[in-house]
Amino acid sequence: MNRTTDAKVDENATLLIESELLRHITVKSRKNKIWIAVLIIIILFGAYAYYRQLRYGLIVTAMRDYTSWGIYISNFVFFVAISLVGSLMSSMLRLSKATWSTPLTRISEIIAIGAIICASLIIIIDMGRPDRFIYVIIHGRIQSPIIWDVIIIITYLVISILLLYLSLIPDLAICRDKLTGVAKWKHKMYKFLALNWSGKPEQFDLIHRLSFILCIVVIPVAFAIHTVTSWLFSTTWRPGWDSTNLGPYFVSGALMAGAASIIIAMYFIRNALQLKKYITNEHFDHMGKLLVLLSSVYLYFNINEYLGPAFKMVGVEGEHILELFFGKYATMYWLVQIFSLILPIIVLVFRPFRKPLPMLITSFFIVIGAWVKRFLIVIPSLQHPYLPIQDVDESYMNYVPSWEEWAITLGSFAGVLLIITFLIRLFPVIPIWEIENGREYKY
Repeated sequence: MNRTTDAKVDENATLLIESELLRHITVKSRKNKIWIAVLIIIILFGAYAYYRQLRYGLIVTAMRDYTSWGIYISNFVFFVAISLVGSLMSSMLRLSKATWSTPLTRISEIIAIGAIICASLIIIIDMGRPDRFIYVIIHGRIQSPIIWDVIIIITYLVISILLLYLSLIPDLAICRDKLTGVAKWKHKMYKFLALNWSGKPEQFDLIHRLSFILCIVVIPVAFAIHTVTSWLFSTTWRPGWDSTNLGPYFVSGALMAGAASIIIAMYFIRNALQLKKYITNEHFDHMGKLLVLLSSVYLYFNINEYLGPAFKMVGVEGEHILELFFGKYATMYWLVQIFSLILPIIVLVFRPFRKPLPMLITSFFIVIGAWVKRFLIVIPSLQHPYLPIQDVDESYMNYVPSWEEWAITLGSFAGVLLIITFLIRLFPVIPIWEIENGREYKY
């Protein structure tokens, strides 16, 4: 009798979990439609700006011979940073069997995919002539870090998609069996992607083993993608970039910015999809502690990056440091250091500030500061070449992004959010089968 009662309780609990975690797929929300419409409008505005760039050339931007990269490359480095922590955090937390992270792993993987797709697109936009991208593949040279970047980004994107898809298969089967009232194309998609999943022990065993392999493989690839990006800078002869510290400096900054992005996504997903039962205050507390650790590591590399050049103050390197510390970029630089790096560490040490709303505000400061930091890495260095051009136009000496650049930038951010929104609307955002099985990977 007790066994029968326990079975019924378990069955009822399972049904409740499934109904709560599948609700956002079936419920049609007016707010969601407005949100998608706003994102599409921003993307269309960016597409119009890109059309102008294609028609008239890169002259519509503020990029010139000095500042030849501009905010496009700042956006690229930022999106790569955000994508890094997605699969990396997901894999490391799984491998360490940090069971508290189960509701967050899929969120981080979705963010990673959205960010790396838009990072790839922004590079093509920066090229001016997108048709030339094929030459990078056909005539790629192993001596160039650019071909390394292309290879590692494609590899990372494929692994990230596989990592997300493998964990989705059991949930896709639940969608196939439970969501009979959805549109026919959705049901066919769930049926196709579920791969005849029936929940047999050997199927779960295969999922665990493949996920374990991917979790291991994605770690060096995730580190490599940002390290290779740092090499693009360090192999270019510009002040501020001639540093062996750039690899770990980029990786540590990416981990901090990515963790803050996950916290922002946690907050809005938790409230919009009514998932406070699954994304709890404890999750924000754990992420707050992790963010303190990652921010402290990044602070160390910041000190390490600027202390040497600031102590020597030699030539153009010295001019670059002076401009960052006391010149036209000083306000931007110190605001980032104080409000996006030092204060978050101090604030998040105290438990009351590791609640959802304070964590959201702190994470916003970190993410905004992360983008500004990438701007400061790219632009000031380019405006201080070791071999300056003589008698150039004043526009070469200064860089203020044109409205086309800002429109494309906003469009790329809207693109990331739209990809994340569509993935969340189509698939369970929290792993149902892991929640039902005790929130634990059994490798």
